[in-house]
Amino acid sequence: MADILTFPQKPEDRLRAALRRLDDALVEQKLAFTEFRTNLAALGGAVNGLEGSLHQYRDSLASTQQDVARTQAAARRLEDTADIWLQKAR
Repeated sequence: MADILTFPQKPEDRLRAALRRLDDALVEQKLAFTEFRTNLAALGGAVNGLEGSLHQYRDSLASTQQDVARTQAAARRLEDTADIWLQKAR
């Protein structure tokens, strides 16, 4: 069976009840805002970590690109040398 709640009859009782609910809501809001700030700080840390990882990845890609360019140049030199040897062998 449902409970029936009594509604304050006097205006000052209604005002007190409304103020209590407002105080409760403000406390809840303060807690929610504190949690939001904590989560925002955690997000900032995660973003900074991601940024660091992206910089490392970019540096790694740049290094790999240089390695590939050096390897490609060496392969072309070998190819040129092989062409010269083939021409001399004929």
